[in-house]
Amino acid sequence: MTTTTTTASWDDLVAAALLGTERRTPPVAPRPGQDVPSALLDAAALSTVRRRAGLRPAPARPGPGRAPGDPRPALPTAARSRLAMLLADRSAPGRGGPRSAPDLAELLPQWLALANHHGYRVPDALLPALLDAARARTDLRPEALTLGGPRALWLARLNPEWKFALRGTAGRASTALPEPSGAATGPEDEQRLWEEGLFAERVSLLAAGRHRDPAAGLALLSGTWSTERAEDRLMFLDSLRDDLSPSDEPFLEQALSDRSRNVRATAAELLSALPGSALAARMAERSRGCVSLTTDEVTTDEVTDGEPTTDKVTAAEWITVRPPDECDSGMQRDGIVPKPPSGRGERSWWLGQLVEATPLDRWSAWFGGRGVAEIVALPVADGWQADLHAAWCRAAVRQRSAEWSRALLGTPAVAPVTAGEAAPAAWRDPAKLLSALPARERAEWVAEFIASHGLSDAFRLLGVCTVPWAEPLGRAVVDALDIARDAGSYPWSFSGVMGLAERCLDPTQADRLEVLTAIPDESEGAAPGAGGYWAEAFQRLVGTLRLRAAMQAELEPT
Repeated sequence: MTTTTTTASWDDLVAAALLGTERRTPPVAPRPGQDVPSALLDAAALSTVRRRAGLRPAPARPGPGRAPGDPRPALPTAARSRLAMLLADRSAPGRGGPRSAPDLAELLPQWLALANHHGYRVPDALLPALLDAARARTDLRPEALTLGGPRALWLARLNPEWKFALRGTAGRASTALPEPSGAATGPEDEQRLWEEGLFAERVSLLAAGRHRDPAAGLALLSGTWSTERAEDRLMFLDSLRDDLSPSDEPFLEQALSDRSRNVRATAAELLSALPGSALAARMAERSRGCVSLTTDEVTTDEVTDGEPTTDKVTAAEWITVRPPDECDSGMQRDGIVPKPPSGRGERSWWLGQLVEATPLDRWSAWFGGRGVAEIVALPVADGWQADLHAAWCRAAVRQRSAEWSRALLGTPAVAPVTAGEAAPAAWRDPAKLLSALPARERAEWVAEFIASHGLSDAFRLLGVCTVPWAEPLGRAVVDALDIARDAGSYPWSFSGVMGLAERCLDPTQADRLEVLTAIPDESEGAAPGAGGYWAEAFQRLVGTLRLRAAMQAELEPT
């Protein structure tokens, strides 16, 4: 058999294959009786053999260095098997299991957090699967990199698909990485690692240094600050939050002049979280000129037996607001963004930023020593209440003030108000305000809210509660789900809350909930088959709680 030789380049052959022989004539001559597509494939096969035969061996390169050590204890045998199962399940979604079976992919984040809480390290054989899981799901990265430790960073250098690990991950968990191989044991080692290490290693070193000696950690960052990339400066600056102290103020004041707008904004936010900072004082002075307490005498007629008698003079008090007329250069340097978002007025936008950055304890002094609840209850003139209270809400969250958050939240029985509603009702965001309250109080507030309003408006509130949910919150959620089942609704409307319950209810409640797994008698007007679907949903809830209990037991040190 004769073959047709061709001198066509590989790129020409590939182009003809991609476009199709009808759109581009391939640079080959077919043999007698052979069609054009077959000739193209023959030419491509022949060219492939030539390319492989003529391939020159690559120059020898040194192999990777030895993997660093990790002194943390190994996982218990049962926990290791559990992790392998969770990672394998992640790679095989939609495997057709029963609807009542637990969703293992949703349990992986919780398992990682529990393992890190106990200080374990991941088995070497599972490192690739763990990095693959973290590559596919960004929400897993902080805990996965913490569990992987220095060996995960070493392995990530060898595979471009895992390069995300070398950049680190924002958040508290990422800064809890164990010290990498050859980690600093003295000032010289620290400096070398800071100057030459991977970004994730540098973030870990900075966090550890700040926790041990905040001033020394800040000095490390100051030494290379001017040469860092803008995105790196932003992440380094964000890592100062946990151990923020007044001694950081000079550095943050300098960062207010940074060339990156995001860095400037973050520096201003951190400074405003220090009530004694010069920036907080400047913001307070500006706010005092915009917001004031007005007192005036009001005369009313007293009526006795339906007849007017003497006039009664009372003192009326309200808050007067006069927003800034301009956003000058000083305000902009202190982090005030001059251009408002679409649909927002300039002056109200500037006012909100000023009040948000003002130390909350100043308002009591300015308003005659009144308590927080009294201040919040004062009327606000000229329709400025929504803007003023919204700024106070943001300040309460930023400054972690439980007293102000409590006053702004009000009682759970009040009709729900969310940030998505139109002004003037949009000034309160309960989910954010709840985050500033102690965990127990948070759970009790949300439990009362659910008892008053049901589950439809409670999803975001449940998301800020500490896991596992404390009583009476867990009981309130289950009772509300039971009421929805008795009403004959389909459980799909509550799938989000049911998913949260699977991950957040106390696993010890599984036996108590067993009674809900039975198929109830369908009430009149109930959706057809709803009882069976509810039974499956509760079976999955109980099964997931028992699986979480087993996971916790497997991770307990022996």
